[in-house]
Amino acid sequence: MTDPFALADDLGPEKIIHVTDVPTGLRAILVVDNTACGPAIGGCRMAPDVSLDECFRLARAMTRKNAAAGLPHGGGKSVIFADPHQPAAAKEQLIRAFARAIGEVTSYIIGPDMGTDETAMAWCKDEIGRAVGLPAEIGGIPLDELGATGWGVTSSVEVAARHIGLNLMGARVAVQGFGAVGKHAARFLAELGCVLVAASDSRGTLVNPKGIDVAAAMALKEEGKSVIDGKGEKAGVDAIIDVECDIWIPAARPDVLNEGNVGRLKTKIVAQGANIPATVGAEAALEKRGVVILPDFIANAGGVICASVEYHGGSQSQAFATIKDKISQNTREVLESAKAKGIGTRQAANEMAERRIRSAMSYRAGR
Repeated sequence: MTDPFALADDLGPEKIIHVTDVPTGLRAILVVDNTACGPAIGGCRMAPDVSLDECFRLARAMTRKNAAAGLPHGGGKSVIFADPHQPAAAKEQLIRAFARAIGEVTSYIIGPDMGTDETAMAWCKDEIGRAVGLPAEIGGIPLDELGATGWGVTSSVEVAARHIGLNLMGARVAVQGFGAVGKHAARFLAELGCVLVAASDSRGTLVNPKGIDVAAAMALKEEGKSVIDGKGEKAGVDAIIDVECDIWIPAARPDVLNEGNVGRLKTKIVAQGANIPATVGAEAALEKRGVVILPDFIANAGGVICASVEYHGGSQSQAFATIKDKISQNTREVLESAKAKGIGTRQAANEMAERRIRSAMSYRAGR
């Protein structure tokens, strides 16, 4: 088991809370990492194999993401140890129990993440009056339904493409994890002329060099089917790494790119739609080959930007305009800094975010 104190540095975490509720069978963790910029916003992830280490890494990514985006919020994350595909009534019971357990932790604002959605956030709002990513019927901007994170990934890719002289018309895209983030990134990029040549989900990979019909693939997912039920060559889940493309979008679980498989990837841009989708070694290997890495907390900040706009009473149109403006600006700054200093984009992004966090921390009493 990870030693909580071994995770700490001068940025955080401020709190690590383990939650156990015997009547419901709930096991969960909340990490509030840093609130120098304001109350933490971060999603609640549900999966059987989550861990404290994963929760902390995600919370720190949120601290950097929110600071980089210039939001008045710090970073936090929560995880629930459970199957997200369990019967709806059982899932609701767990999420409501978790919301009640963290009700007094007002430094954390809960949002959707892998395994949770707008409906889950409505349950949280009902229990404790504090959640973002809500259904439109109760005043929310449904960021997953609208594709806020995918819109942000697309905005980041547009900047990166100009940076390396890549024409997006006809550019080949592969999406690992054709879910709430991946499918919308594919949709928005297709509107710019890109061609989806491969997509994967938990059942496998669909490959079609002539182009996958994005709308048809999204319709399959809406019906509860898999992308591999579409037209093209079917392969295993891991085969998505072997598909040669111009833009590769990891949009699923952490560390899908690692030292053991990164040598198989042939692409020009890795636009990180998921949080922490690559190990440090994998990113270093890619950058050594000249691949442009768009770090997670820069490229995939669209969801939390949308959540912040919602929390402060803004509209959908304001949210999407803000996403494009902030992510485009941050991507340019990171790419230009990395080039000027001869460093990786991850290091450039970390320096930018932590400079903003430390500035905010300097205004707090006792700092």
